[in-house]
Amino acid sequence: MIKKEVEKILQYVQKPSRYVGGELNSVVKDRDKVDIRYAFCFPDTYEIGMSHLGMKIIYGLVNEREDSWCERVFAPEKDMEELMRKNNVPLYALESGDYLTEFDIIGFTLMYELSYTNVLNMLDLAGVPLFSKERKELAPLVVAGGPCCCNVEPMADFFDAVFLGDGEESTNEFIDLLKECKKQGLSKHEFLLKAKDIKGVYIPSFYEDEYNADGTLKTLKANYGAPLPVKKSVVSDLNKCYYPKDFVVPFIQIVHDRAVEEIFRGCIRGCRFCQAGFIYRPIREKSVETINAQSQALIESTGYDELSLCSLSTSDHSSANEMLSSLVDWTVKDKINLSLPSLRVDNFSDELVEKLKLVRRSGLTFAPEAGTQRLRDVINKNITEDEVLSTCNKAFDNGWTSVKLYFMMGLPTETMEDIEGIADLGMKVVREFGRNPNTKGSGVQVSISCASFIPKPHTPFQWEPEDNMDSLKEKQKHLLECIPTRKIKVSYHETPTSLLEGVFARGDRRLNKVIYSAYKKGCCFDSWGEHFKFEKWLEAFEENGIDPYFYTQRRRPFDELLPWDHIDFGVSRKFLQRENEKAHRGETTPHCRIKCAGCGANKLNGGNCDARG
Repeated sequence: MIKKEVEKILQYVQKPSRYVGGELNSVVKDRDKVDIRYAFCFPDTYEIGMSHLGMKIIYGLVNEREDSWCERVFAPEKDMEELMRKNNVPLYALESGDYLTEFDIIGFTLMYELSYTNVLNMLDLAGVPLFSKERKELAPLVVAGGPCCCNVEPMADFFDAVFLGDGEESTNEFIDLLKECKKQGLSKHEFLLKAKDIKGVYIPSFYEDEYNADGTLKTLKANYGAPLPVKKSVVSDLNKCYYPKDFVVPFIQIVHDRAVEEIFRGCIRGCRFCQAGFIYRPIREKSVETINAQSQALIESTGYDELSLCSLSTSDHSSANEMLSSLVDWTVKDKINLSLPSLRVDNFSDELVEKLKLVRRSGLTFAPEAGTQRLRDVINKNITEDEVLSTCNKAFDNGWTSVKLYFMMGLPTETMEDIEGIADLGMKVVREFGRNPNTKGSGVQVSISCASFIPKPHTPFQWEPEDNMDSLKEKQKHLLECIPTRKIKVSYHETPTSLLEGVFARGDRRLNKVIYSAYKKGCCFDSWGEHFKFEKWLEAFEENGIDPYFYTQRRRPFDELLPWDHIDFGVSRKFLQRENEKAHRGETTPHCRIKCAGCGANKLNGGNCDARG
């Protein structure tokens, strides 16, 4: 229920539906009949947060418990925030309208590094002290989860606990423990001493860092008997794991406004730039029967007319054709659009094309990632130019006229020839369309999207320097000069945000004070171009005596202690080093179903790794 002081200001903001709750399938409970209240906070706008699958899973998981109530909280846009501060309205949860200070757990999902100042802004707007050491009481506990937690050190001072890996099991254990500690009247410190023993729960305040004279990390010591390393939590069987039967259906259009079915976690491929491909190992699939049952339940409970399959590589499901056949059977009959993102060119089979022809036609998206075969071998993409062109031809044969190609810019060993290769490959796709006897209509549209490569923790490229802003701008300029036709459209990322992302991706605890300073200078919504204040960030670095290029521009030696080395996501450091060395030799590694590369992830799943099947 929205409070009167909130009602008064809603008439003055854009999209008030973001701030009122009450949507279909939202969960409202009696606050007096639950023991634990959980505020799940997404540090970005409603439209982005409501598209996040992780929030939907944890929201449903916690609310299935009779003793707990999970509510949603999003970062208010600037117009709403100004009115909230002017009228002394603290940040509140959508379901009850209650302020965050009334909750036991305030949980943030960290999906991208440029959301860090939003976390601080939301805590401040809620009237919650920002630093963990300033929060003396047991509740509210401020926690975090999500992919950025594989190196949460730049934000370590702000969180009481951090969830590593799959959150389904560790969340329930955490809530059970907190419920018991509340009953016993234990202190926050006494609770954290117990929480440190939950697999997948990391207590940053129990670890102490020390640095060498050259600025590199010397030691990271564990205190209070805290584990070293801290291991991530892994759900072994996705068929038995919790998955929501319904989603909250928003009143307004969101970024991904559809039902979403996760079909597997992990990836067999081993692309050396891809953090998700390593931190979500080992691969675990849902059965075709489970996928169908969960998908139908979601469509029935939400009324959506679109279903999207979620994974890192949809066509890598070991029963992909059987799965699509069974899904197509009922989605076509019920006029449900079936969306298949993350397709690969090397398994875009004729059988898959036949299935896709039965669903609503849209553009196809593929990711060659690099413009030349040499660079594709460096990053272990394991696809050839012939496979890209053959796949596009197959699509053109069957009526597609729009293709989107994803590339990365700034990859290790990249040269201007590799940049020219992006344009060349785009042109070859255009020519394939022109030569194809089955193509009709006005012509083809090839969209080339170039992301700036950021070396990430827990990948073979974690030791590599990041390409600098001037170099990236030159490459972007050169690519545009190499495009000879309007049939190819090019988009790319802005370089200043890439610098900041790179600093925080591989940063250490000294960056906590930089993030705090930047926040105090007004930095917020840093991933939004209209809000990004690069000069303020540079001021924050300078005032704290921190050189941002220390984190981005240097190559790290293999024997350097890295800020995330105490976090075990299952893939061994020795494996990552071997892959880095193979990259510089231009050698590829076969994917997991061809040959096990010995990454170490199988030990996380009781010695089994489905990818080796």
